[in-house]
Amino acid sequence: MKFITIIKRKFIFLIPILAILGPGIISGSVDNDAGGITSYSVAGASFGYSLIWVLFLTTFSLAVTQEIGARMGLVTGKGLASLIREKFGIRWTAFIMACLFIANMGTIAAEFAGVAGSLEIFNIPRYISIPVAVIFIYLIVTKWNFKRLERIFLIVSFFYIAYIFSAFIIRPDWIHAVKSLVIPSFKLNGAYILTLMAVIGTTITPWGQFFIQDYVVDKKLTKEDLKIERGDVFFGTFLTNFIAFFIIVATAGTLFIKGITISDAKDAALALEPLAGQFASLLFAFGLLNASLFGAALVPVSTSYVITEAFGIESGLNFKLRQAPQFYGLFALTLILGGLMVILPFFPLITILVVSQAVNAVLLLPIFIFIYLLSNDKKLLGEYANNKIVNAVVIITFILIAIASLFYFVSLFAPNLFKFL
Repeated sequence: MKFITIIKRKFIFLIPILAILGPGIISGSVDNDAGGITSYSVAGASFGYSLIWVLFLTTFSLAVTQEIGARMGLVTGKGLASLIREKFGIRWTAFIMACLFIANMGTIAAEFAGVAGSLEIFNIPRYISIPVAVIFIYLIVTKWNFKRLERIFLIVSFFYIAYIFSAFIIRPDWIHAVKSLVIPSFKLNGAYILTLMAVIGTTITPWGQFFIQDYVVDKKLTKEDLKIERGDVFFGTFLTNFIAFFIIVATAGTLFIKGITISDAKDAALALEPLAGQFASLLFAFGLLNASLFGAALVPVSTSYVITEAFGIESGLNFKLRQAPQFYGLFALTLILGGLMVILPFFPLITILVVSQAVNAVLLLPIFIFIYLLSNDKKLLGEYANNKIVNAVVIITFILIAIASLFYFVSLFAPNLFKFL
């Protein structure tokens, strides 16, 4: 009886923690979406372990920027788009919304490309899989309440473990992989820089900066929850790059060694079968489908959050369809447009899946400026404004992404310049 009493007491202690957990884990996990898995797969297959160091650096940047978003949401009770509108006016808000919409549509299309690719492995054509996925996601999000959706999202996050199993089945060079985490390497060629930008843009996403803040507001958390929510954010950040590490390791330890080139995660899943066995291949394909559906639900939700909130319209998953028709209408529109971009033949999948992630990294730059200014506004946040360490991480991240973006544009418009460097 005494043992049962102790267990009950510990469970009661955990209840408030469990009630707060969710935004950080979900926001972090969904960074490993279809575009992410493709970018990591291409990085491993094309360049071996040489891009793993990017994950090490972006872990700190992602943790800090996500914590800023959560903290601003907890303290102000408002999303990032609302704060931009109130502090900088409607013109700057419209500019940021345009940047975000461009970035998000590329990401949403990438999610549906992942759905199509994973199911084409099982001979299901995209003309069937995409419409079914659009209807399935729309019905789940519009018919279920916030708490049920959150539970589903948390459960789905667990299934990323498939990539850990895939990597261990393959038995790669673990010593080389771990060394590559802390020993950077760099190549001055267009393909390497594009992949590097894609890895950055799929890890620290424009939509994720808005999503985490909107989510804590929608969940009705307050500044009293900050300590627990920080833990939630930091764990979610670690989880996303922990999984990304295993995806790169799995493809580097097989495809790169064998000299097999791929253009997307579907190719990786198919190529793994003769090298690592059918089970590893199926795990990789299952992980891709899971991540694609997860992202295809959350990125359109984030887009609807931001645009409706920016212009003062009712938004949030706590509202029913009839209470927030514009929010759910935008959600449906982005789902349909994203699906069409994959079905229509003149949108190449490699552009959707990899280039869209690189564009994400470029579009982070203006968003970071607003995040920095708002999170240092003591009139807005008081004692919860940024400290010097947080500001240093944000500034360094901004500079490094700006430098990488410059190299990216040079690789696009003046590739011969690299021959002289």
